[in-house]
Amino acid sequence: MQKDPSPREPVDSDVDLRHPAGVVPVRRGEAAVVGAIAAGGAIGASARYGVGVAWPAAAGSWPWATMMINVVGCALIGVLMVLVSEVWIGQRLLRPFVGTGILGGFTTFSTYAVDLQRLLADGHALIAVGYLFATVAGAIAAVFAGTHVTRALVRRSRR
Repeated sequence: MQKDPSPREPVDSDVDLRHPAGVVPVRRGEAAVVGAIAAGGAIGASARYGVGVAWPAAAGSWPWATMMINVVGCALIGVLMVLVSEVWIGQRLLRPFVGTGILGGFTTFSTYAVDLQRLLADGHALIAVGYLFATVAGAIAAVFAGTHVTRALVRRSRR
């Protein structure tokens, strides 16, 4: 059993140190949230797989499909966060279903890391570095744009 952390040590709110290995029993009502995430994840991962099959990257080339998946997914996360916090308040399962599930299953930063590793291993360092920075910059810009455009549209529609 782990010791309680010191008051200055950050603790993940999903970890309960009173239980062995931080395992917390499922509380009543959480099954619906887990189900929403699982259903959304199946949808998002299937969509990502479809894009990857439709738009494969040749060895040593820029992984456009993975980059676009991550940038579009980040833009949609920005849109979603404004909508769930300012428009569809109180929809308990919407954020887990769409955000964690669909968009979490759709975006794929693990594939991004594997793409980088393959490009470097195959001697394509320049492409790898470009891909590294372009994906991060594109993802951050997409969240910013999605959030700000959606917020502006929401405010405009409320006038």
